[in-house]
Amino acid sequence: MTKGVFTTKPDSGYDDAIEERYHFPGRYLAQARQIERDFVVYYEPRRGNGRLSYIATARVERIQSDPGQPGYYYAKISDFVDFDVPVPFRGEGGLYEHSLQSEGQTGLSGGFRNAIRTISEQEYEAILSAGFQSVPLVAEQRPHDAGVEEDDADFRRPIIEQVVRRPFREAAFARQVKAAYSGRCAFTRLEMRNGGGRTEVDAAHIKPVGDGHNGSDSIRNGLALSKTVHWMFDRGLLSVDSDYRILKAKSLVPEPILRLLHPSGQLLLPEKTPDRPHPAFLEYHRNHIFKDAKV
Repeated sequence: MTKGVFTTKPDSGYDDAIEERYHFPGRYLAQARQIERDFVVYYEPRRGNGRLSYIATARVERIQSDPGQPGYYYAKISDFVDFDVPVPFRGEGGLYEHSLQSEGQTGLSGGFRNAIRTISEQEYEAILSAGFQSVPLVAEQRPHDAGVEEDDADFRRPIIEQVVRRPFREAAFARQVKAAYSGRCAFTRLEMRNGGGRTEVDAAHIKPVGDGHNGSDSIRNGLALSKTVHWMFDRGLLSVDSDYRILKAKSLVPEPILRLLHPSGQLLLPEKTPDRPHPAFLEYHRNHIFKDAKV
């Protein structure tokens, strides 16, 4: 099994939705096949106002051809999760991708230009550890059976096992969404905190994770919502239009709740553009969850 790097940028021109699929030309098929059924990190280059950082990790479920465009392929994605912090391309000890190190003027080999690259398990784990700085990722060790001597490496639980577990992913999603909205409800703009200073808003999925919807834990699939608004959003009584206007199901939203919604009628957006709700997820909620789409 081989880990990898997928390069991504908003204006790539490819049919990407990186939480669900990654679109690429056939010249990278050999590299993609090596990564199939294993994990990648997503990398944003500087081009197109990118962050020059690794930004997320995900599992490549399978590679399949693009039926509408010969010579192109899709990597089908699952287990997507954003990093708590973008990981700079160059770490304190140098490049995370050691194979890209060069003695030339730029210090980079030509492989840097490849949109899909393979990396080692150790390089992958180093990037993950830097991306989830707020949660120490420690390779756990299982106890030896009495009287049995085995290499400790056989008992190391890979860091990735922690990342793909549902509790870890839910916690990471909640941290990132709440931070993106500064603890404020996106519909009411109210900031509520308990006596210890902890925000009382929930991190809500726009495209649900369960019940066959298969939504991701991407921050772009999240909204910070007060508990009552969260309940109504999940049940399709509230939604969001393509221009971030708050939508209300006709005659189904009680008047006291209407008074809670922000007078502007507009959704509160995160300050950072990459943290804002993706139009595709909002469209999914309008078409599949919102009550007015079913009347």
